[in-house]
Amino acid sequence: MPSRFIQIHSLTSYPATLLNRDDAGFAKRMPFGGTIRTRISSQCLKRHWRTYEGVNGFAEVQAPSSVRSRESFERFVVGPLVEEGIAVDVARAAAQLIADKLLGSEAKREKAEKKGVRKKKGGSEDEADAPAERVKTAQVTVLGRPELDYLCQLARDAISAAKGDPSKVGDAIDTRMKNEKELKKNIQALLPGSLEAGLGAALFGRMVTGDVLARTDAAIHVAHAMTVHQQMTESDYFSAIDDLIREEGEQESGHINASELTSGVYYGYVVVDVNGLISNLGDNAQLARDVVRRLVHMVATVSPGAKKGSTAPYAYSHLVLVEAGKAQPRTLSNAFLTPVRDSADIIPGAYRALAGHLADLDAMYGKAEDRRHAGLQTGDQFEGKMTLAALAEWTGSCIVS
Repeated sequence: MPSRFIQIHSLTSYPATLLNRDDAGFAKRMPFGGTIRTRISSQCLKRHWRTYEGVNGFAEVQAPSSVRSRESFERFVVGPLVEEGIAVDVARAAAQLIADKLLGSEAKREKAEKKGVRKKKGGSEDEADAPAERVKTAQVTVLGRPELDYLCQLARDAISAAKGDPSKVGDAIDTRMKNEKELKKNIQALLPGSLEAGLGAALFGRMVTGDVLARTDAAIHVAHAMTVHQQMTESDYFSAIDDLIREEGEQESGHINASELTSGVYYGYVVVDVNGLISNLGDNAQLARDVVRRLVHMVATVSPGAKKGSTAPYAYSHLVLVEAGKAQPRTLSNAFLTPVRDSADIIPGAYRALAGHLADLDAMYGKAEDRRHAGLQTGDQFEGKMTLAALAEWTGSCIVS
Protein backbone atom coordinates (compact mmCIF):
# COMPACT_ATOMS: atom_id res chain seq x y z
CA MET A 1 0.00 0.00 0.00
CA PRO A 2 1.51 3.38 -1.01
CA SER A 3 2.57 5.49 1.98
CA ARG A 4 1.54 9.12 2.29
CA PHE A 5 3.81 9.84 5.25
CA ILE A 6 6.97 8.31 6.67
CA GLN A 7 7.71 9.01 10.34
CA ILE A 8 11.18 8.47 11.82
CA HIS A 9 11.51 8.33 15.62
CA SER A 10 14.87 8.06 17.36
CA LEU A 11 16.42 7.80 20.83
CA THR A 12 20.04 8.93 21.10
CA SER A 13 22.21 9.31 24.21
CA TYR A 14 24.97 11.91 24.52
CA PRO A 15 27.30 12.23 27.56
CA ALA A 16 29.06 15.44 28.66
CA THR A 17 28.33 17.60 25.62
CA LEU A 18 27.04 21.00 24.60
CA LEU A 19 25.20 20.07 21.44
CA ASN A 20 23.31 23.28 20.65
CA ARG A 21 23.88 26.65 22.34
CA ASP A 22 21.73 29.72 22.78
CA ASP A 23 22.93 33.32 22.39
CA ALA A 24 24.39 33.29 25.92
CA GLY A 25 26.37 30.10 25.36
CA PHE A 26 24.09 27.82 27.40
CA ALA A 27 22.50 24.62 26.17
CA LYS A 28 19.15 25.22 24.51
CA ARG A 29 16.26 24.05 26.66
CA MET A 30 12.47 23.80 26.71
CA PRO A 31 9.81 23.31 29.43
CA PHE A 32 7.87 20.10 28.81
CA GLY A 33 5.76 18.03 31.15
CA GLY A 34 6.43 20.34 34.08
CA THR A 35 10.23 20.01 33.85
CA ILE A 36 13.02 21.67 31.86
CA ARG A 37 14.45 19.54 29.06
CA THR A 38 17.64 19.99 27.07
CA ARG A 39 16.89 20.67 23.41
CA ILE A 40 18.52 20.47 20.00
CA SER A 41 16.87 22.82 17.52
CA SER A 42 15.52 21.53 14.23
CA GLN A 43 17.67 24.11 12.42
CA CYS A 44 20.77 22.61 14.01
CA LEU A 45 19.79 19.07 13.05
CA LYS A 46 18.92 19.99 9.47
CA ARG A 47 22.15 21.87 8.94
CA HIS A 48 24.26 18.91 10.05
CA TRP A 49 22.32 16.57 7.76
CA ARG A 50 22.52 18.99 4.82
CA THR A 51 26.26 19.53 5.13
CA TYR A 52 27.33 15.97 6.06
CA GLU A 53 29.74 14.69 3.42
CA GLY A 54 30.38 11.16 4.68
CA VAL A 55 28.89 7.84 3.62
CA ASN A 56 25.13 8.01 3.04
CA GLY A 57 25.18 11.80 3.04
CA PHE A 58 23.15 14.01 0.71
CA ALA A 59 26.41 15.16 -0.89
CA GLU A 60 26.47 11.82 -2.75
CA VAL A 61 23.03 12.40 -4.30
CA GLN A 62 23.15 13.13 -8.03
CA ALA A 63 21.22 16.40 -7.89
CA PRO A 64 22.12 20.10 -8.06
CA SER A 65 22.91 21.74 -4.75
CA SER A 66 21.29 24.71 -3.02
CA VAL A 67 23.32 27.69 -1.84
CA ARG A 68 22.29 29.22 1.51
CA SER A 69 23.95 32.60 1.90
CA ARG A 70 23.54 36.37 1.90
CA GLU A 71 26.42 36.54 -0.60
CA SER A 72 25.17 34.15 -3.29
CA PHE A 73 24.93 36.92 -5.90
CA GLU A 74 28.43 38.17 -5.03
CA ARG A 75 29.96 34.71 -5.27
CA PHE A 76 28.09 33.17 -8.21
CA VAL A 77 27.05 36.18 -10.30
CA VAL A 78 29.62 38.90 -9.67
CA GLY A 79 32.59 36.52 -9.26
CA PRO A 80 32.35 34.78 -12.65
CA LEU A 81 31.72 38.09 -14.45
CA VAL A 82 34.79 39.72 -12.91
CA GLU A 83 36.89 36.68 -13.83
CA GLU A 84 35.78 37.23 -17.43
CA GLY A 85 37.15 40.78 -17.36
CA ILE A 86 33.99 42.76 -16.60
CA ALA A 87 34.58 45.72 -14.27
CA VAL A 88 33.61 44.89 -10.70
CA ASP A 89 31.39 47.99 -10.35
CA VAL A 90 29.45 47.06 -13.48
CA ALA A 91 29.10 43.42 -12.41
CA ARG A 92 27.90 44.41 -8.93
CA ALA A 93 25.44 46.95 -10.28
CA ALA A 94 23.93 44.30 -12.55
CA ALA A 95 23.80 41.68 -9.79
CA GLN A 96 22.18 44.12 -7.35
CA LEU A 97 19.50 45.09 -9.85
CA ILE A 98 18.71 41.43 -10.52
CA ALA A 99 18.56 40.67 -6.77
CA ASP A 100 16.17 43.59 -6.27
CA LYS A 101 13.92 42.32 -9.02
CA LEU A 102 13.91 38.70 -7.86
CA LEU A 103 13.61 39.17 -4.12
CA GLY A 104 11.04 41.94 -4.16
CA SER A 105 10.48 44.70 -1.63
CA GLU A 106 12.87 43.32 0.99
CA ALA A 107 15.94 43.71 -1.20
CA LYS A 108 14.76 47.13 -2.40
CA ARG A 109 14.17 48.26 1.16
CA GLU A 110 17.68 47.23 2.17
CA LYS A 111 19.11 49.08 -0.80
CA ALA A 112 17.15 52.22 0.12
CA GLU A 113 18.39 51.98 3.70
CA LYS A 114 21.98 51.76 2.47
CA LYS A 115 21.48 54.86 0.35
CA GLY A 116 19.94 56.66 3.30
CA VAL A 117 22.89 55.85 5.54
CA ARG A 118 25.31 57.04 2.87
CA LYS A 119 23.54 60.39 2.54
CA LYS A 120 23.26 60.83 6.32
CA LYS A 121 27.02 60.46 6.63
CA GLY A 122 27.54 63.20 4.08
CA GLY A 123 28.35 60.95 1.15
CA SER A 124 27.46 61.56 -2.45
CA GLU A 125 23.82 62.05 -3.33
CA ASP A 126 24.51 60.17 -6.53
CA GLU A 127 24.69 56.44 -5.94
CA ALA A 128 26.80 55.97 -9.05
CA ASP A 129 29.51 58.18 -7.49
CA ALA A 130 30.05 55.74 -4.61
CA PRO A 131 32.07 52.52 -4.94
CA ALA A 132 29.88 49.49 -5.59
CA GLU A 133 29.41 47.50 -2.40
CA ARG A 134 29.49 43.73 -2.16
CA VAL A 135 26.10 42.40 -3.15
CA LYS A 136 24.37 41.02 -0.05
CA THR A 137 20.76 40.13 0.51
CA ALA A 138 18.97 41.26 3.64
CA GLN A 139 18.60 37.66 4.83
CA VAL A 140 20.10 34.30 3.96
CA THR A 141 18.58 33.20 0.67
CA VAL A 142 18.27 29.64 -0.66
CA LEU A 143 19.05 29.52 -4.36
CA GLY A 144 19.90 26.59 -6.58
CA ARG A 145 23.12 26.51 -8.60
CA PRO A 146 21.09 26.24 -11.85
CA GLU A 147 19.21 29.42 -10.84
CA LEU A 148 22.44 31.25 -10.03
CA ASP A 149 24.06 30.15 -13.30
CA TYR A 150 21.00 31.41 -15.19
CA LEU A 151 21.07 34.75 -13.35
CA CYS A 152 24.77 35.13 -14.08
CA GLN A 153 24.05 34.64 -17.78
CA LEU A 154 21.20 37.14 -17.52
CA ALA A 155 23.60 39.72 -16.08
CA ARG A 156 26.21 38.87 -18.70
CA ASP A 157 23.73 39.41 -21.55
CA ALA A 158 22.50 42.70 -20.08
CA ILE A 159 26.01 44.05 -19.64
CA SER A 160 26.84 43.06 -23.20
CA ALA A 161 23.70 44.79 -24.50
CA ALA A 162 24.64 47.92 -22.54
CA LYS A 163 28.19 47.71 -23.95
CA GLY A 164 29.55 47.90 -20.41
CA ASP A 165 27.99 51.31 -19.72
CA PRO A 166 26.87 51.24 -16.05
CA SER A 167 24.19 53.85 -16.74
CA LYS A 168 22.55 51.57 -19.32
CA VAL A 169 22.82 48.24 -17.49
CA GLY A 170 19.61 48.86 -15.55
CA ASP A 171 17.59 49.43 -18.71
CA ALA A 172 19.08 46.32 -20.31
CA ILE A 173 18.15 44.20 -17.29
CA ASP A 174 14.65 45.66 -17.17
CA THR A 175 14.21 44.79 -20.85
CA ARG A 176 15.18 41.19 -20.17
CA MET A 177 13.16 40.89 -16.95
CA LYS A 178 10.08 42.95 -17.80
CA ASN A 179 8.02 39.84 -18.42
CA GLU A 180 8.13 38.18 -15.01
CA LYS A 181 5.99 35.25 -16.13
CA GLU A 182 8.42 34.51 -18.94
CA LEU A 183 11.39 34.86 -16.60
CA LYS A 184 9.77 32.50 -14.07
CA LYS A 185 9.11 29.98 -16.83
CA ASN A 186 12.74 30.22 -17.98
CA ILE A 187 14.05 29.56 -14.48
CA GLN A 188 11.68 26.67 -13.84
CA ALA A 189 12.56 25.14 -17.20
CA LEU A 190 16.18 24.74 -16.11
CA LEU A 191 15.43 21.35 -14.52
CA PRO A 192 12.33 19.24 -14.00
CA GLY A 193 10.11 20.05 -11.02
CA SER A 194 11.56 22.28 -8.31
CA LEU A 195 15.17 21.13 -8.66
CA GLU A 196 16.19 24.46 -10.16
CA ALA A 197 16.18 25.54 -6.47
CA GLY A 198 18.56 22.71 -5.56
CA LEU A 199 18.32 19.63 -3.38
CA GLY A 200 18.37 21.48 -0.05
CA ALA A 201 15.33 23.57 -0.97
CA ALA A 202 13.52 20.51 -2.32
CA LEU A 203 13.97 18.72 1.00
CA PHE A 204 13.74 21.47 3.61
CA GLY A 205 11.96 24.23 1.72
CA ARG A 206 12.67 27.88 1.06
CA MET A 207 10.85 31.16 1.54
CA VAL A 208 11.23 33.95 -1.02
CA THR A 209 9.62 37.37 -1.06
CA GLY A 210 9.60 38.04 -4.80
CA ASP A 211 7.13 36.81 -7.39
CA VAL A 212 9.62 35.36 -9.84
CA LEU A 213 11.29 32.69 -7.71
CA ALA A 214 8.93 29.97 -6.56
CA ARG A 215 8.46 29.27 -2.88
CA THR A 216 9.18 25.63 -2.09
CA ASP A 217 7.37 23.96 0.81
CA ALA A 218 9.48 21.62 2.92
CA ALA A 219 8.89 17.93 2.22
CA ILE A 220 10.87 16.84 5.30
CA HIS A 221 9.55 18.16 8.61
CA VAL A 222 11.94 18.09 11.57
CA ALA A 223 11.01 18.54 15.23
CA HIS A 224 13.27 19.91 17.94
CA ALA A 225 14.88 16.97 19.74
CA MET A 226 14.37 16.98 23.51
CA THR A 227 15.59 14.85 26.40
CA VAL A 228 13.19 12.22 27.68
CA HIS A 229 14.10 13.23 31.22
CA GLN A 230 14.71 16.40 33.19
CA GLN A 231 17.71 18.42 32.12
CA MET A 232 21.00 17.17 33.51
CA THR A 233 23.62 19.90 33.49
CA GLU A 234 26.94 20.71 35.08
CA SER A 235 29.19 23.77 35.04
CA ASP A 236 32.55 22.74 33.61
CA TYR A 237 35.34 24.80 35.19
CA PHE A 238 38.45 24.76 33.03
CA SER A 239 41.79 26.51 32.72
CA ALA A 240 44.29 26.95 29.91
CA ILE A 241 47.79 26.32 31.19
CA ASP A 242 50.58 28.63 30.02
CA ASP A 243 53.42 26.19 29.37
CA LEU A 244 56.16 28.81 29.31
CA ILE A 245 55.11 30.34 32.64
CA ARG A 246 54.97 26.86 34.20
CA GLU A 247 58.51 26.20 33.01
CA GLU A 248 59.58 29.22 35.07
CA GLY A 249 57.94 27.76 38.17
CA GLU A 250 54.82 29.94 38.19
CA GLN A 251 51.45 28.32 38.97
CA GLU A 252 49.09 30.79 37.31
CA SER A 253 47.00 29.88 34.27
CA GLY A 254 46.73 31.69 30.98
CA HIS A 255 42.94 31.53 31.01
CA ILE A 256 40.21 30.43 33.44
CA ASN A 257 36.55 30.05 32.55
CA ALA A 258 33.49 27.86 32.93
CA SER A 259 31.14 26.31 30.38
CA GLU A 260 27.88 24.41 30.66
CA LEU A 261 27.88 20.72 29.80
CA THR A 262 24.84 18.48 29.61
CA SER A 263 24.10 14.79 29.17
CA GLY A 264 20.89 13.17 28.07
CA VAL A 265 18.83 10.79 25.99
CA TYR A 266 17.08 12.72 23.20
CA TYR A 267 13.89 11.82 21.40
CA GLY A 268 14.00 12.91 17.76
CA TYR A 269 11.13 13.06 15.28
CA VAL A 270 11.13 13.52 11.50
CA VAL A 271 8.21 13.36 9.07
CA VAL A 272 8.58 12.85 5.32
CA ASP A 273 5.68 14.07 3.20
CA VAL A 274 6.07 11.46 0.47
CA ASN A 275 3.95 13.16 -2.19
CA GLY A 276 5.57 16.51 -1.47
CA LEU A 277 9.05 14.99 -1.67
CA ILE A 278 8.41 13.28 -5.00
CA SER A 279 6.90 16.48 -6.41
CA ASN A 280 9.78 18.65 -5.17
CA LEU A 281 12.24 16.23 -6.76
CA GLY A 282 10.66 16.57 -10.18
CA ASP A 283 8.35 13.55 -9.86
CA ASN A 284 11.42 11.36 -9.45
CA ALA A 285 10.39 8.54 -7.09
CA GLN A 286 13.77 6.81 -7.40
CA LEU A 287 15.56 9.93 -6.22
CA ALA A 288 13.04 10.24 -3.35
CA ARG A 289 13.81 6.66 -2.28
CA ASP A 290 17.53 7.43 -2.31
CA VAL A 291 17.01 10.56 -0.21
CA VAL A 292 14.88 8.74 2.38
CA ARG A 293 17.34 5.86 2.70
CA ARG A 294 20.14 8.33 3.38
CA LEU A 295 17.99 10.27 5.83
CA VAL A 296 17.42 7.16 7.98
CA HIS A 297 21.18 6.59 8.15
CA MET A 298 21.90 10.21 9.06
CA VAL A 299 19.20 10.40 11.75
CA ALA A 300 20.93 7.45 13.42
CA THR A 301 24.58 8.31 12.90
CA VAL A 302 25.18 12.03 12.25
CA SER A 303 25.63 14.03 15.46
CA PRO A 304 25.14 17.74 15.94
CA GLY A 305 27.48 19.36 18.37
CA ALA A 306 29.44 22.36 19.54
CA LYS A 307 32.75 22.12 21.44
CA LYS A 308 33.83 19.22 19.25
CA GLY A 309 37.47 19.50 20.21
CA SER A 310 36.80 19.26 23.94
CA THR A 311 33.76 16.95 24.12
CA ALA A 312 33.85 14.72 20.99
CA PRO A 313 30.03 14.84 20.76
CA TYR A 314 29.54 11.79 18.57
CA ALA A 315 26.99 9.05 19.18
CA TYR A 316 24.81 6.54 17.34
CA SER A 317 21.14 6.13 18.17
CA HIS A 318 19.94 3.40 20.53
CA LEU A 319 16.69 3.16 18.59
CA VAL A 320 15.37 4.18 15.17
CA LEU A 321 11.68 3.40 14.69
CA VAL A 322 10.09 4.02 11.28
CA GLU A 323 6.36 4.15 10.54
CA ALA A 324 4.82 4.31 7.09
CA GLY A 325 1.16 4.91 6.31
CA LYS A 326 -1.55 7.25 5.10
CA ALA A 327 -2.81 8.65 8.41
CA GLN A 328 -1.83 12.11 9.63
CA PRO A 329 1.51 11.91 11.43
CA ARG A 330 1.66 12.29 15.22
CA THR A 331 4.68 12.74 17.43
CA LEU A 332 5.49 10.18 20.11
CA SER A 333 7.12 12.80 22.33
CA ASN A 334 4.12 12.61 24.66
CA ALA A 335 5.45 9.22 25.74
CA PHE A 336 7.85 11.35 27.78
CA LEU A 337 5.39 13.94 29.03
CA THR A 338 6.08 12.30 32.37
CA PRO A 339 9.89 12.39 32.38
CA VAL A 340 11.90 9.21 32.74
CA ARG A 341 13.21 9.61 36.28
CA ASP A 342 15.45 6.66 37.14
CA SER A 343 18.88 7.81 35.97
CA ALA A 344 20.22 4.23 36.19
CA ASP A 345 17.46 2.94 33.94
CA ILE A 346 17.00 5.69 31.37
CA ILE A 347 17.30 3.70 28.14
CA PRO A 348 15.10 0.76 29.27
CA GLY A 349 12.74 3.29 30.84
CA ALA A 350 12.57 5.25 27.59
CA TYR A 351 11.87 2.03 25.68
CA ARG A 352 9.04 1.11 28.07
CA ALA A 353 7.52 4.60 27.90
CA LEU A 354 7.66 4.68 24.09
CA ALA A 355 6.30 1.16 23.63
CA GLY A 356 3.53 1.79 26.17
CA HIS A 357 2.50 5.04 24.48
CA LEU A 358 2.40 3.33 21.08
CA ALA A 359 0.21 0.56 22.50
CA ASP A 360 -2.15 3.13 24.01
CA LEU A 361 -2.39 5.03 20.71
CA ASP A 362 -3.10 1.81 18.82
CA ALA A 363 -5.78 0.86 21.33
CA MET A 364 -7.51 4.24 21.02
CA TYR A 365 -7.08 5.08 17.31
CA GLY A 366 -6.25 1.75 15.74
CA LYS A 367 -2.95 0.80 14.15
CA ALA A 368 -2.74 2.78 10.91
CA GLU A 369 1.00 2.45 10.23
CA ASP A 370 3.38 -0.28 9.18
CA ARG A 371 6.38 -0.29 11.55
CA ARG A 372 9.98 -1.46 11.52
CA HIS A 373 12.88 -0.62 13.81
CA ALA A 374 16.59 -0.98 14.42
CA GLY A 375 17.72 -0.87 18.02
CA LEU A 376 20.06 -1.93 20.79
CA GLN A 377 18.63 -4.45 23.30
CA THR A 378 15.04 -3.64 22.38
CA GLY A 379 13.83 -7.20 22.93
CA ASP A 380 10.28 -7.70 21.72
CA GLN A 381 9.04 -4.23 22.71
CA PHE A 382 8.91 -3.00 19.10
CA GLU A 383 7.96 -4.92 15.98
CA GLY A 384 10.01 -5.71 12.92
CA LYS A 385 13.58 -5.56 14.23
CA MET A 386 16.30 -5.33 11.57
CA THR A 387 19.71 -3.80 10.95
CA LEU A 388 19.95 -0.09 10.26
CA ALA A 389 20.91 -0.78 6.63
CA ALA A 390 17.90 -3.04 6.18
CA LEU A 391 15.66 -0.46 7.87
CA ALA A 392 16.89 2.23 5.48
CA GLU A 393 16.18 -0.04 2.50
CA TRP A 394 12.72 -0.88 3.82
CA THR A 395 11.94 2.80 4.35
CA GLY A 396 12.96 3.60 0.78
CA SER A 397 10.73 0.78 -0.49
CA CYS A 398 7.73 2.50 1.11
CA ILE A 399 7.95 5.10 -1.66
CA VAL A 400 6.34 3.79 -4.81
CA SER A 401 6.04 5.47 -8.20
